[in-house]
Amino acid sequence: MKRVLVANRGEIAVRIIRACHEEGLEAIAVYSEADRLSPHVRAADAAVGIGPAAAAESYLHIERLLDAARRTGADAVHPGYGFLAERAEFAEAVERARLVFVGPPPAAIRAMGEKTAARQRMAAAKVPFVPGTTEPVRDAAAAVAAAKTLGYPVMLKAVAGGGGRGMRQAGSADELSTLFRQASSEAKSAFGDGSLYLETLIERPRHVEIQILADGHGRTVHLGERECSVQRRHQKLIEESPSPAVTPDLRRRMGQAAVRAAQAVGYLSAGTVEFLLAPSGEFYFLEMNTRIQVEHPVTEMVYGVDLVREQLRIAAGHPMSLPDEVPEPRGHAIECRITSEDPFQGFVPATGRIEFLRPPAGPGVRWESGIEMGTDVGLFYDPLLAKLIAWGDDREGAIRRMERALDELVIVGVQTSQPFHRRVLGEPEFRSGRYDIGYLERVGPRLLGPATDDAELELAAVAVALAEEEARQVPASPGPAPADAHRPGNWLRAARLEGLR
Repeated sequence: MKRVLVANRGEIAVRIIRACHEEGLEAIAVYSEADRLSPHVRAADAAVGIGPAAAAESYLHIERLLDAARRTGADAVHPGYGFLAERAEFAEAVERARLVFVGPPPAAIRAMGEKTAARQRMAAAKVPFVPGTTEPVRDAAAAVAAAKTLGYPVMLKAVAGGGGRGMRQAGSADELSTLFRQASSEAKSAFGDGSLYLETLIERPRHVEIQILADGHGRTVHLGERECSVQRRHQKLIEESPSPAVTPDLRRRMGQAAVRAAQAVGYLSAGTVEFLLAPSGEFYFLEMNTRIQVEHPVTEMVYGVDLVREQLRIAAGHPMSLPDEVPEPRGHAIECRITSEDPFQGFVPATGRIEFLRPPAGPGVRWESGIEMGTDVGLFYDPLLAKLIAWGDDREGAIRRMERALDELVIVGVQTSQPFHRRVLGEPEFRSGRYDIGYLERVGPRLLGPATDDAELELAAVAVALAEEEARQVPASPGPAPADAHRPGNWLRAARLEGLR
């Protein structure tokens, strides 16, 4: 394995390209017409255009991706996350083309992608799962009959996918009958399959996931847990590791269950087993993500492992580089997803051009992005712009470091989720660590009110004005900048001072 085609875009493409280079491999980027000037294109050793901006005609077009691999002499394909990463047919097509798929075997993807079949496998592997049906419910009447046995409230879920699509909560037979058609239609639109299954609703659970690694030399290990309960409409916003709710004994038991789940489907590569953790301490299998996760950096920070490089090693047939005794987590890490959304307007998508960007830096801070000054942010793709990760000796230290990093971060030209993250970090329930997946529903009204704070608005206005002034002072001809030219650090300091007056 010498040359890897990265079948993705944005920050995860940059992340994979860096890992390839550190592993001594060449990396080939692909890009749509909208991404021609994106950072991941320049980061790679070569890049191939694969079609129009629409994902269906570029990043989701299997034959164009395979043609790019053939044209560039790639011998492996890394799917990243999203797009085709969990599509068994893509992994099969890669293997038919005599290329290495940097991920699990197609059979494992398919086994975990079909949710009711996965629940049956978990039962055989003695992995606890949420009580519910292990076969799809054929219609609303069948769902009502199953719910009568399970007891209300219940959750309808899509057999073919996750991420909250095709998911509905029902508290009565009438409500379940009404919601069944909606959920099935949404699942059909999102996954091409409208089949649904039913689960008992677990009250006020936490969303805790276990990172696993499995190689072709007989080793399957877990690397602790990630807390992912700060969610909006089942989409994660902030993640941390370790979970403030998980004890060493619970980590051991959840880790063992995750390893059994992976082994039950013959898993290889990096993967994530997601659980619901009930207030009682009981945990239940939710699903398995058969790919690298958006939030993988928090695990890397506390375990000192490069998960993407391990994926590459495993795909090349090597054993994972982890020692026989996997280390205990060290310190604490938090990740904030910086998205092009307006949190004060219901997280509506935001568009525009990044006129100025100053990422944070310093000890324990990691910035992973697919943007730069001049990047045009549109509506073609997921709104994730970057990930900001902070590590500390303990949870409080990680929170304080993240607060400092968020204060340093400056993005001018596009509305982002940055102010939302800053508010969450200062909110008492989050700060205490005693939160669950209903957290944002409870605190949202006071966290997501209009940004009416005068100092906050004035600071933003001054930042924009100073960024524009700095741009005007760039010399027209080559040569040193004037001694009195505004440096980013100076104008940012001025903006803060102005905002505090």
